[in-house]
Amino acid sequence: MINSEKVFVIAELSANHNNDLSLAMETIDAIAESGADAVKVQTYTADSLTLDVDNEFFGPRKEGLWKGKTLYELFTEGSLPYEWHAELKSHAEALGLIFFSSPFDKEGVDFLENLNISLYKIASPEITDIPLISYVASKGKPIIMSTGLASLADIELAVNTCEKEGNFDITLLKCTSEYPATPDMANLLTIPNLKDTFNVKVGLSDHSFGSTVPVVAVSLGATVIEKHFVLDRKKGGIDAAFSMEPKEFKEMVSAVKDAKDALGSVSYTLTETNRNRRRSIFVSKDVKKYDRITLDNIKSIRPGNGLHPLYFNEILNKKFSQELKAGTPLRWELIC
Repeated sequence: MINSEKVFVIAELSANHNNDLSLAMETIDAIAESGADAVKVQTYTADSLTLDVDNEFFGPRKEGLWKGKTLYELFTEGSLPYEWHAELKSHAEALGLIFFSSPFDKEGVDFLENLNISLYKIASPEITDIPLISYVASKGKPIIMSTGLASLADIELAVNTCEKEGNFDITLLKCTSEYPATPDMANLLTIPNLKDTFNVKVGLSDHSFGSTVPVVAVSLGATVIEKHFVLDRKKGGIDAAFSMEPKEFKEMVSAVKDAKDALGSVSYTLTETNRNRRRSIFVSKDVKKYDRITLDNIKSIRPGNGLHPLYFNEILNKKFSQELKAGTPLRWELIC
């Protein structure tokens, strides 16, 4: 499902369904057309994540993208109804997409297990929820974990928790948990460090505009790219401001897959055609048998059909073994 041979591109539906099932279905249609490999949703209720309390911890946000909304209001608005999941999963799979989710409590995991979800995502804020991670890992499915709100110690604990459950199919996503994020916040050099430190697959969960950050991430070893997807930013939605529209997403998919193809492998092999485009030693003037080889009658020029230029000084003052015309590629059998 996730391997080093190609880029696995995830379109995050998140809250961009706007509580409209037909919009969610239409969005999945567009996700499939964009070339994504998977659609990810989030499985929660407001009670899975917060309390309906108005105090300094849970009251209306004073700044940012969701200013004026309490956490409970925000999560109520953004939650994907449980009764939609099966229909959306069936629709996505009919279009060739993998459908999976981020659960936020044990009940969500049990619900997704009943839907036979094939992999799980742990969101950045949940990377410290060790009981949740342990329960997800115990299901034996591949696990993707975003690291946007994690210290190195947090990541180590989360990875160790999965491995203690016997689950080693782990992908860590570099994530900048700002909405939107700017390229200077990305710190993409963390990607190869995550891979080397934890010996796992790596990727990117990106909230920046455009394709630059995902393309660079792939060049650094990312094999998973996750971006938010929306049909039309103008129609709004909790996550619309930092989501990609279909045309943008399709261009991003093409760009990251081109970047992956461009990486290729370590190779210094020359085709015969390319080898012959290089310089070599040619006879530059008509010569007779036993004429001396001098700077006046040989040149190192293109193409590469003659002797390697390495031998240029070595053959000076030797003699031609036969009469030769200008433009003849010089070979050892033509020298005596």
